[in-house]
Amino acid sequence: MKELLVISGKGGTGKTSVVASFAALAENKVLVDCDVDAADLHLLLSPEVVESHEFMASRQATVDVSKCTGCGHCSEVCRFGAIAMAYGHPTIDPISCEGCTVCSHICPEGAITMVDVMSGHWYVSRTRFGPMVHAKLKAAEENSGKLVSQVRRKAREIAESQGHELIITDGPPGVGCPVISSISGVDLALIVTEPTVAGVHDMERVLDLTCHFGVESAVCINKCDLDEANAERIEDYCCARGIEIAGKIPFDEDMVRAVVRGEPPVLYGDGAPDCAGPDSVAGEAAQAIRQLWDRVAVLLARDAGSF
Repeated sequence: MKELLVISGKGGTGKTSVVASFAALAENKVLVDCDVDAADLHLLLSPEVVESHEFMASRQATVDVSKCTGCGHCSEVCRFGAIAMAYGHPTIDPISCEGCTVCSHICPEGAITMVDVMSGHWYVSRTRFGPMVHAKLKAAEENSGKLVSQVRRKAREIAESQGHELIITDGPPGVGCPVISSISGVDLALIVTEPTVAGVHDMERVLDLTCHFGVESAVCINKCDLDEANAERIEDYCCARGIEIAGKIPFDEDMVRAVVRGEPPVLYGDGAPDCAGPDSVAGEAAQAIRQLWDRVAVLLARDAGSF
């Protein structure tokens, strides 16, 4: 079993459109959306939820008013301003509470306890392209890295139990904890970037991250023809580091039209979306994505058969 992670140093590079297209092109795979803070792969794959699970990863302080004497010690020690005194006893702001437990330890009456809080949900779904595992973290909740680990663990279980040879993951943007949780143990990280100053800078950062963890990486330049100078700068940088440019996708308005219709771009065919299918005539971007997938499949298939 092989794992492909598609990531980007910044949001908006076209990463999810590439993953959705790979979902349509690849066979015998499990799909994963690890962008748990702002998941959007479901917009292109229209999953039907089969299982829904609560994600409990945070703790929050709660006050037993019957035990509280109103001493105010908890409010004094809270570094996050989450506790205010009102009507002789503390009230806790659930958004500001970080679950640090200091207030529960300082309370002389034992009136404050920590309770588990539901931070979000994770799902197992079916799509027309195969099983999918995804999640949604609630606003202002933390532990997204832990939720990513849960989603990946379930995807591996499904792949092993159902005999799937490939896991394709839509990773989160940036270089933070959820990205690190997504990277560990994958066979190939495909970094989707764009020829802008921000795109180049953030690609360099995410390449530093994948190299730090010893993960084989390749780069795809999306909208490569919008700034040829920066596209060439990306190629030169990758060449100097021994990183392969696996594909270049030209700007194509059909990419936008496909996303608006909720379709993977490779299935949006030559101005006739109602007739679009895997063998339909595609625009330049869709053809480039097919070529990109062919190259990625070669990289993944080294000593592991084919997909």
